[in-house]
Amino acid sequence: MRTALITGGTGSLGRETAGAIAAAGGWRVVVTGRDQAAVAATADEIGAVGMPLDLGSLAGVRRFAAELAGAGLPPLHAVVCNAGVQVVSGTAVTADGIERTFGVNHLAHFALVRELMPRLAKPARVVFVASDTHDPARPTGMPAPVYTDARSLAYPRDTGESPSLVGRRRYTTSKLCNVLAAYEFARRAEPGIAVNAFDPGLMPGTGLARDYRGVAALAWRYLLPALTVVPGLNAHTPRRSAAALARLVLDQDLTATGRYFSGFREVRSSAESYDRAKAADLWETSVELTAALIA
Repeated sequence: MRTALITGGTGSLGRETAGAIAAAGGWRVVVTGRDQAAVAATADEIGAVGMPLDLGSLAGVRRFAAELAGAGLPPLHAVVCNAGVQVVSGTAVTADGIERTFGVNHLAHFALVRELMPRLAKPARVVFVASDTHDPARPTGMPAPVYTDARSLAYPRDTGESPSLVGRRRYTTSKLCNVLAAYEFARRAEPGIAVNAFDPGLMPGTGLARDYRGVAALAWRYLLPALTVVPGLNAHTPRRSAAALARLVLDQDLTATGRYFSGFREVRSSAESYDRAKAADLWETSVELTAALIA
C-alpha cells in the first residue's frame, strides 16, 4: 500500500484525481482543503483520508507536513500540487503578507514539497499542476506572464492597471512559476523521484474562476463548458483531465522527470520556462522567503 497526497482535493480536478487513484487500488489517498467539513465529506465519499490544509499560511504548511508524517499512513509515494487560486478583484495577501496568487499557487507548494521530499519513498512522483496560460505562444486569451524576479512577485508594486488584468497576469505568472519549480526540483531530486508539470487544459465551470463577476462569471459557468466537446481544443471536463493527471502517478512505465504534460501528451512548455537563471532566482528567493516567514 502506498500513499498519495493531493492538495485541493475537494473540488473538480483534485476530487476527480483523488477518486481515480483511490479506485486503482493499492493506494491510500490523502485529500486536503481549507474547509474541514468539505474535506471530511469528500474523504468519506471517495474512501480517502481528509486533512485540512490552508496554503495561505506557511506555518500551517509546516504543521501539516508534521501531522502527515505522524498520521500512521503507508509510505508516501506521490504528491500532487493541485490547489490554486485566481484573484481578479484586487490585491489580496496570505497570512504571511505574500501576494496571494503567488503565495498559494507557488510558494506554499514549494514549501510543502521541500518539507515532504526527504520522506518520499522511492519510486516517487511529484506533479505540479500548471496551465498552458503560462505560455504566451498559446492562444488562451490570458495575458502573458511577467517574471522579473521572485521577490517582486511576492511583494508586487501597484502598476495602476485594472485589477482584472493584474490578477489574471499574476495567475499566468504563478503557473510559469509552477513549471520553473517543477524543473528545478527535478534537477535537484534524488534518483527515483520523478518531478513533472501538468497542464489540465481549460476546465470551464470549475471553482478556479470563483472570483469572476458579471458576464465573465456567466460565461465561465454556463457558456464555456460547451467547448469541452469541440475537437482540437485544449478544453476538458475535470474527469478527463483527472484521468491524465492520475496517470502521472499510477503509470509505472512513466519514469521521465523534468517534463511537461498536456493531458496525456508530453509537450514542450514555454521558452521562458527553460530559463535556468529564472529557475535559480525562483528557488533561492523561495528558500529565503520560507525560511524567514516560517521561523
